[in-house]
Amino acid sequence: MMGIDRRRFLKIAGLSAMMGLGGKTAFDILAPEKAEAFLKDAALTEGKKWGMVVDMNRMTEEIMDRCTDACHKVHNVPDFGDPKVEIKWIWKETYEHSFPSQGHNYLDEKFEEGNFLLMCNHCDNPPCCRVCPTKATWKREDGIVMMDPHRCIGCRFCMAACPFGVRSFNWGDPRKAPKKLNPFFPTNPDYPTRSKGVVEKCNFCAERIARGEYPACVVAANEVEEGSMVFGDLDDPGSEVRELLRSNYVIRRKPELGTGPNIYYIV
Repeated sequence: MMGIDRRRFLKIAGLSAMMGLGGKTAFDILAPEKAEAFLKDAALTEGKKWGMVVDMNRMTEEIMDRCTDACHKVHNVPDFGDPKVEIKWIWKETYEHSFPSQGHNYLDEKFEEGNFLLMCNHCDNPPCCRVCPTKATWKREDGIVMMDPHRCIGCRFCMAACPFGVRSFNWGDPRKAPKKLNPFFPTNPDYPTRSKGVVEKCNFCAERIARGEYPACVVAANEVEEGSMVFGDLDDPGSEVRELLRSNYVIRRKPELGTGPNIYYIV
């Protein structure tokens, strides 16, 4: 299971909001004059609070790589071949860098020497939203922290405010990424490419939720190992994510900062 059964997921995922779009692609839908309304309303799921549980006992390097590939293909994330200008929505990092305040001398070697899968934490109290002067990033009622590249002016205040380093800045034009590294770019014609000088990050696959689908990373992970990633409603006591949180020891990134991350890791 990946959180909730598909029938129920389809029912609550706000599909009716998509019915009036007339089959247009996201390139049309996300034109500047239409972007705000679409991003705020199309995938909004009232009464829900989306969260994710990553089971590090099931997670492998292969699964993490597949998650990254799936996410980046779905969202047209370019590869520039240079870590200094890297764009990333989801990636892997060592325990030491992922949880700097939670280390100790007797940590299990499989965690100490392995990697963790990281992405935007979609915090309860996101500091990135407070500092954005144009409201290009905001938190929705269903807990997803959104990013509208059409309203972003590239000030990077949100990047400075985020204590998790989950945001990337487009130093170059993603559409001009090296063809030898991106031969099929854009890989998804139904998701808009970004422009030079804007910030981007994981959006919890809000556009997929609007279609009644799970986040791309969750689908990719569970194709390899069922239960390695679980997505669901944190406000529903009967959801699978809540059951996992009740029955397992979990950690979050930098909880002492009070941002309230909604990505949980079973260790």
